Amino acid sequence: MKYGLFSGCLWGLDTVILGIALTMVPFIGTAEALALGAIVSSALHDVCCALWLLLYMGVRGRLKDTLAALKTRSGKVVILGALLGGPIGMTGYVIAINNIGAGYTAIISSFYPAFGTLMAVLLLKEKITPGRVVALIVALAGIIAMGYLSADTTVTGDPIIGLLGALAAVFGWGSEAVLCAWGMRDDAVDNETALQIRETTSALVYLIVVLPIFGAWAFTWNAIPNPGTAVVALAALAGTCSYLFYYKGISVIGAARGMALNISYSAWAVLFGLILLGTVPGPVEIVCCIAILCGTILAACDWGELFGTKKAEA
Repeated sequence: MKYGLFSGCLWGLDTVILGIALTMVPFIGTAEALALGAIVSSALHDVCCALWLLLYMGVRGRLKDTLAALKTRSGKVVILGALLGGPIGMTGYVIAINNIGAGYTAIISSFYPAFGTLMAVLLLKEKITPGRVVALIVALAGIIAMGYLSADTTVTGDPIIGLLGALAAVFGWGSEAVLCAWGMRDDAVDNETALQIRETTSALVYLIVVLPIFGAWAFTWNAIPNPGTAVVALAALAGTCSYLFYYKGISVIGAARGMALNISYSAWAVLFGLILLGTVPGPVEIVCCIAILCGTILAACDWGELFGTKKAEA
């Protein structure tokens, strides 16, 4: 369970640092930055994650393992998960933010663990008890409340496009965890090789497909030698560590429980916002954070372990 909690904590840190980057040049100040900043920052984030992982796997002498994993059927399943979770899920997420705002996007997209859990139960035959379902609902309620509090009613985008984008994030992220969990059942594809396949695939699709579709290559190239991009790379380092723990968690405790713990990032982001930005949460936000953390832990842990009647898992 600790891997899932670390993944949520580090993704909260990634979220806050990325938010800082988006307030810096080149992602602010011009109409082009307003139109393309979200897509370009997402692309640069995944490219940097892929480069961090390339360095990590290279230092550990494991690049040959990734190449071997790519030749297997399970490796190809992970590639499909990467396409769903990266370009489809993340692009849908940023399109939703641009059209309906971050708050409402957070509310809708937070249901990806519920969708993923249903898939995990149906396709992977993972078991989830009624108590864990209730705990997951409590966590989702906390996220919904926080999203509602932060909802920006001044966003003037297309609500239908925004809704479709948020639903794409739910489908993409939920499917990614299940497909990668299936792929990691093969001994040839462990959590680290699966993650490198995922991030490399996502980065290449962003560079070859997504950026050209949005006409964003020129903006991306000009954005690279700027301080905001350096901060994106720093966020990607936190994101890479988060993903390492996330995929390890999925391989150890399953997709459903791994996703449940990962969404604790909403609460961790509030804590890092206080530490790094001095943003003091209100009483309702504090209650929501407690609900999210308690709900995600109860949704993911073995209750026998929690109450000391059974040896704890990793």
